[in-house]
Amino acid sequence: MNRCYSGLLIVGLPALLMLAGRAPSERISLFNGQDLSGWTIVLRDKGVDPATIWSVSDGAIHCTGEPWGYMRTEADYADYQLHVEWRWPGEAGNSGVFLHMSLPDTVWPRSIECQLMSGNAGDFVAFEGTGFKELVGGWVLKKQAESSEKPPGQWNSYDITCRGNTIRIFVNGVLQNEATETTVNSGKICLQSEGSPIEFRNIYIESLE
Repeated sequence: MNRCYSGLLIVGLPALLMLAGRAPSERISLFNGQDLSGWTIVLRDKGVDPATIWSVSDGAIHCTGEPWGYMRTEADYADYQLHVEWRWPGEAGNSGVFLHMSLPDTVWPRSIECQLMSGNAGDFVAFEGTGFKELVGGWVLKKQAESSEKPPGQWNSYDITCRGNTIRIFVNGVLQNEATETTVNSGKICLQSEGSPIEFRNIYIESLE
């Protein structure tokens, strides 16, 4: 293809999307790579300095995992695709991503968790009375496919689509789970501290409105 013609196609893509009735996605960065602006830290042990548990360096969020708790966005979100990258700096461990979280802050808050426990990334966990069609008894819905996680030390990606009352989880590009008819469809996004050192980076959402 002629190089100039290819350039015209790239430049014209937003206009083509508009003509087709699809607006370009709006990307909202939830982590600026420098500090924890826009986040609130909640710990089970109120006497611990949050800065000793959650910190930022080299463009990543570092969490020691103890005491248990989470950091949450200050804003609420609905109808989005969330991208989060995580890795275990040492041994594999346990953590999670909470969706549609609502106040008050408790450990653990009303929300639907996308599990990050090693070997179980892609499981759903329903907290404080939340639920969905596929959850029949209990509070955990196991992932649908074999684990698609990478070994400790390597970065993994979560791509989670929240559209209306449906949530779909992709782990490193593999569809692992789907929840429909969820009882919650908006709220805050949380990253969990649950006993294991973990790192996060490249956290953003793209609007699906």
